[in-house]
Amino acid sequence: MLETVPDGILLVDKPQGISSHRVVSIARRRLGLKKIGHAGTLDPMATGLLLLGVGASTRLLTHLVGLGKTYTATIRLGVSTDSDDADGTPTAAVGVADADVSEGAVERAVAAQRGQIDQVPSTVSAIKVDGRRAYDLARKGETVELRSRSVTVSRFDVTARTEHTVTVDGADVAVVDLDVVVTCSSGTYVRALARDVGAALGTGAHLTALRRTAVGPFDVADAVDVESEAVDVRAALARPVDVARRLFPTVALDAAAAKDLTDGKRVAADHPDSDAPVAAVAVADDRLVGLVSVRRGQLRVITNFPAPTEARP
Repeated sequence: MLETVPDGILLVDKPQGISSHRVVSIARRRLGLKKIGHAGTLDPMATGLLLLGVGASTRLLTHLVGLGKTYTATIRLGVSTDSDDADGTPTAAVGVADADVSEGAVERAVAAQRGQIDQVPSTVSAIKVDGRRAYDLARKGETVELRSRSVTVSRFDVTARTEHTVTVDGADVAVVDLDVVVTCSSGTYVRALARDVGAALGTGAHLTALRRTAVGPFDVADAVDVESEAVDVRAALARPVDVARRLFPTVALDAAAAKDLTDGKRVAADHPDSDAPVAAVAVADDRLVGLVSVRRGQLRVITNFPAPTEARP
């Protein structure tokens, strides 16, 4: 009996120390399929939720990329690095002994990063400058000047703090570690939040830990370890129709209407007008037929989703 070609969204809990592209490669091997993409990467140091689009569901990635994200992180006050995280090289280790890092001062610095802010991304980032990645330019010693961008930080809370001493280049340095929770718009750099909090306190800072716990309505608690051979990766795929239901309003189609929409015809439906995507679902087999807009009771295809196909032997 032939199996269908894998199709769906895979929620992966990325481990520390490997790149997001390595995760995609592992998923390709496990599923025997080249058509796999992602909805935003994580740095090698970071762990947590990656959303992978498999097969025809890569068409959903456009709608997943822009979703808001939630992170837990640890900010170390007193030491700066060239990448604003623990993978970088220390550039200053002034410690916190001569700075005001009281709870009140920290809260003021953190509060200044909440809401809609203009943020300059970290220099060691994947942003392109004249067609080249910023991290490639920085690692070659070239000057990198990135433009600020508007991002929204809806939550930035300190949940715990620890005062201790670390050794940097042979010297003992007094530092404060802040455990934080951040919910932000797509495109926000949590590393840059740490950097800017440290700058506001006059002591420098970087991230020592970062974990993405949610992307939009999707939670890392539902993610799998794609490296584990004990995990049935195919069974872990979220069906495109189930993903679409979590993202969009839906309109139900009978078999004839589903076929007409698949053939590119306009289909009548009792649904409010909407330029934003609406998920058209075939009732007979509970399948995502397409994402559509609605105008004057007519469905117009934005993106079609093919019916499951069988894998070639």
